[in-house]
Amino acid sequence: MLADTDVGSVITAGQSGVQWGYRLLLLQFVLMPILFMVQELTVRLGIFTGRGHGELIRETFGRFWAIVSAAGLAVATGGALLTEFSGVAGIGELYGVPRGITLALAAVALLLVVITGSYRRVERAMIAIGLFELAFFYVAWAAHPHVGAMLHGAVDIPFASKGYVYLAAANIGAVIMPWMIFYQQSAVADKKLRPEHYAAARWDTAIGAVITQLVMAAVLIACAATIAPHQPNASLDTIGEMSQALTPFMGGTAGRLVFSLGVLGAAMVAAIVASLALAWGVGEVAGYRRSLELRPLEARWFYGVYAICVVAGAVLVAFWPNLVSLNVGVQVMNALLLPLVLGFLIALAVRALPDAHRLRGPYFWLVVVVAGLTTALGVFGGLQGAGLF
Repeated sequence: MLADTDVGSVITAGQSGVQWGYRLLLLQFVLMPILFMVQELTVRLGIFTGRGHGELIRETFGRFWAIVSAAGLAVATGGALLTEFSGVAGIGELYGVPRGITLALAAVALLLVVITGSYRRVERAMIAIGLFELAFFYVAWAAHPHVGAMLHGAVDIPFASKGYVYLAAANIGAVIMPWMIFYQQSAVADKKLRPEHYAAARWDTAIGAVITQLVMAAVLIACAATIAPHQPNASLDTIGEMSQALTPFMGGTAGRLVFSLGVLGAAMVAAIVASLALAWGVGEVAGYRRSLELRPLEARWFYGVYAICVVAGAVLVAFWPNLVSLNVGVQVMNALLLPLVLGFLIALAVRALPDAHRLRGPYFWLVVVVAGLTTALGVFGGLQGAGLF
């Protein structure tokens, strides 16, 4: 679940820290149980039905709704890939490497990781790469945040501000992503986890939710403690701008290297996950063979869609570098998709699961209320921030 903290998430957390100090810090911790609640349902569905998310929607609600869900997935995946490759390009440019070369190397690496490996090998590679994201904890520590200021800012919540609510929506969308839901359920099904693995999978999901949000909090704290007091109007639309603003407070070259590794880990893992999510999602609707356990020649469409995602994302960012300014907007778009995404997820948990594991009783109402409030804040913040009301 480290893929939940992608480049867009890093920039959103950074913007939150610069513009609002620690005022969005509490939200990062509030989102921990919400993220677990959402991802636990995907694990439950994957284990007890053995179906991917799109496949289960098609079987339960029909092909039309499966196509609608896949369309939402495609939009979210496209936005995610633009942010991931913009992050990779930004890191290359920090060290004087032209974006074309950086993006080409990244695309080749992403293709080789998936095309040459089984699910287990791909998973191990993603974990190894994703561990670099833990570098953000060092970034937060190096910022020397003031604990009193953190506690005071965390409870100072200016809900009357449109800008604040807009960034709150972006933070929600940076955590609950459509492609992550598709990926996790499909990956669990592809891995063929059995009911006896459910307890361990829940623990994995809980730990992942905590680490994900701690990474987001670390980035926010670092920017709030360093950039906000000195450059409160700083623009952090790109990874390069964020690195340049943070470097003076992180110890120069060493700090920049640590930050770069964190961003690369976030970008590469999320690019793999988002691309696989779309390859699985489209396959579950279209019906083509799809599994990381199959060789490329045995699942041409599956690997072909994955390759198209990777290559298209790299090419678009290489030729239209101004797309990086969409980073925060992409997270808001994810928030606007929440009614569709969480609506299907809860409906499947009610209708598609076996009776013994179906969502019902008090926990059902808890999930409905929490999902409803989260969706309402995400949609309201996104629309209000866009000036639609």
